[in-house]
Amino acid sequence: MKTRVIAIPWGFATLLLVGCMVGPKYVKPTAPTAPEFKEAPPESFKESDGWKPAQPSDQTIRGKWWELFGDPQLNAFEDQLTVSNQNLKVAEDRLRQARAQIRFTRASLAPTLSTAPSISSLRDSANQPYFPPTVAANSTGNFILPFDLSYEVDLWGRVRRTISAAREEAQATAADLQTADLSLHAELAMDYFELRSADSQKQLLDDTVNAYTDALNLTQSRYDGGASPKSDVAQAKTQLDAARVQDTDITITRAQFEHAIATLIGVPPAQFSIAPLPNAKLLLPVIPVGVPSGLLERRPDIAAGERRVAEANNQIGIARAAFYPTLTISATGGFEGTSAINWFIWPSRFWGVGPQMSQTLFDAGRRRATSEAANANYRQTTLTAFQEVEDNLATLRILEKEAQQQQEATASAQESLQLFTTRYEGGVDNYLQVITAQTTALTNERNDIDIQRRRMDASVLLVKAVGGGWDTSQLPKY
Repeated sequence: MKTRVIAIPWGFATLLLVGCMVGPKYVKPTAPTAPEFKEAPPESFKESDGWKPAQPSDQTIRGKWWELFGDPQLNAFEDQLTVSNQNLKVAEDRLRQARAQIRFTRASLAPTLSTAPSISSLRDSANQPYFPPTVAANSTGNFILPFDLSYEVDLWGRVRRTISAAREEAQATAADLQTADLSLHAELAMDYFELRSADSQKQLLDDTVNAYTDALNLTQSRYDGGASPKSDVAQAKTQLDAARVQDTDITITRAQFEHAIATLIGVPPAQFSIAPLPNAKLLLPVIPVGVPSGLLERRPDIAAGERRVAEANNQIGIARAAFYPTLTISATGGFEGTSAINWFIWPSRFWGVGPQMSQTLFDAGRRRATSEAANANYRQTTLTAFQEVEDNLATLRILEKEAQQQQEATASAQESLQLFTTRYEGGVDNYLQVITAQTTALTNERNDIDIQRRRMDASVLLVKAVGGGWDTSQLPKY
């Protein structure tokens, strides 16, 4: 019988220290997935040894994904971005703040101990109501050294869920950092390929201006010799002037991308320049994409969404715990005397201890928030990820075919230009045929370069869409 009597207080004490957890148990949300992507990859992917759709785990991107493109200058810029980009530093600061929040919330598991020593001297007014005039000249001193302790017993798991929510938010913030890192590196790669495309366009237009200048000289000579009318000279000059306008205009595009690259790598644009490299040999890499379900583990933005669903689940538990009584154990003690002489003697001690209960009776539904919004965001992010992979697979496959068609069209246009120029020189055709052929050839040549640029951009976007080699195993454990 005595054992039971002793066990009851111990059981109650254990309940105070451990408590229980109210609220739903977290279950990872589901997202609509397909067994495989609808869009087929380009034929060049299928012909590569790196493409193994049956073994998606063997085809992950490793390390610095931008090295897939085989451009040393791009690699150097990407490495510089990693250490110098200011937006990336802001994202890193947010992660440090989230980590600090974990330490802040963990402190709630320990009691709070505070003190506020004070020394004061007090004299009451002689004119105070009911104050005895005989002691009007008296004054008192007060020397206090208090210690206050407060501890909230985590009966219903509010504190533990708050700590868990802080950990999940820190993990989500770490995934946000990876998302920012992936986006910024992808933006730099796209800007770099845009700049190289502008270099190629500039070289093409420079060559075109030279060719049109020769054509104008030829037409002027024929006019001087009476073989061509004045209108041919005017048409040739108009064609040359139009090409010069395009040649000048492309320098605006190049300058803008050069400035964008400087900003991304943390350098003032005025102190940065990239030497032109026309007709650069840009490598189109084979990019493994795996299966749709793999994106749930490889996309940092999806991982961040899932962690925030878990955080929202804990917020439900915190809200439900608010409907239960809160038990706080408070204690105070210390020394109080009338002078420094009797401040620390044993009779000057004081203390008090006791529990306090509080209960929310009505809050107009403010605490009934749920995780529906977080779940919806997670599913939408997942669907968007699938879309991005499908979009860029289709883009790469179609552009591969389009590039072949464009190369054939460009070759035909060049042949037509050569034929019409020869016929004009022989007096068979008028100069209008030459101008038409020149315009067609230039348009097709510029399309050649533009399709190559679009293929490079789509490759970068596909790398970004599949997570850039990241996976959830890289999330920090707190």
